[in-house]
Amino acid sequence: MKEEDLSRIKQYPIVEYLERKGIKPVRRTPSYVLYRSPLREETHPSFKVDTQKNLWIDYAEGRGGSIIDLCMRLESCTLSEAICRLEQNASDNITYSSRKDFVPNNSQPVMAVNGARRLIEISDTLPPHLQEYLTKERCIDMEKAIPFLKCISYEVRSRLYQAIGYANLSGGYELRDDKTFKGTIAPKDITLIFTDKQTKHAIDKPLPVCVFEGFMDFLSFLSMKEEIASHCLVMNSVSNVARTVRYLNDQHLPHILAFLDNDEAGRRATNDFIRAGFKVEDMSRYYKDFKDLNEFHVSRMRKQEQQKVQERIRMSVKEQNQNMKSKQVKHKMR
Repeated sequence: MKEEDLSRIKQYPIVEYLERKGIKPVRRTPSYVLYRSPLREETHPSFKVDTQKNLWIDYAEGRGGSIIDLCMRLESCTLSEAICRLEQNASDNITYSSRKDFVPNNSQPVMAVNGARRLIEISDTLPPHLQEYLTKERCIDMEKAIPFLKCISYEVRSRLYQAIGYANLSGGYELRDDKTFKGTIAPKDITLIFTDKQTKHAIDKPLPVCVFEGFMDFLSFLSMKEEIASHCLVMNSVSNVARTVRYLNDQHLPHILAFLDNDEAGRRATNDFIRAGFKVEDMSRYYKDFKDLNEFHVSRMRKQEQQKVQERIRMSVKEQNQNMKSKQVKHKMR
């Protein structure tokens, strides 16, 4: 899909999309509209639509995003299916809306870096070379990681490229390829990961929040655990510390497990959380000899692989020795 088509879909007002589905607001203001969440039954409204940015957030779940993310949740469909369904609605909206033209929204995802990159497509399926990079180089469990990742196709000087995309709360993406490229589709923001199980616990007692500097560290944590029993928040940059502090304060989540990098920026961010009044457990002490959690995870997986190889060699030698002894016994009996 072309960038202008995707941008047009994301400009289709969420309020009108919900209205067409018969979902009525509880409160309207000049800048936002409040609903009882259409994603579940609730008494008190916690679902907010920012009409200026055309973004939504469900405060009870700690999730939000663009109209495409909402369509995927409400209609239980894939990214591609959501885009197809919304494309028709967005086209109809040109005549349905009282406005003849959509107002350009600067918060919609656009390629950063002086416009040198042009967004071509966002896909659910990662190509083999990006999957291999994650599994072989980063030791990521793809079965656990896939639900959080997209393939971002973009163009630079008429050449097509692909990168791993990790979505944030405002509809932007963090990008990484299988070489050295790291980038962003604006807007930059944090990413929240809340499960139904965690939400139930939160009613009785707030769970600690695992805070990660980047999404590769979160995917490493995901790969290391059988299941996640805590809320998770990916800052996507230490520059988002203030935004993280605001969100955690708004949600009354005072306890942080900080899985940040073992460098000056990581230590400074950890201290910022402490000064902001949070109870902070610095988890980097468990991987103090490594740059970050992913490097620790990779080293750990490499050692496990080496141990498995050594065990296979040991068992093979043992089996050969047993065969040799068996042959010698048979020889003596003759």
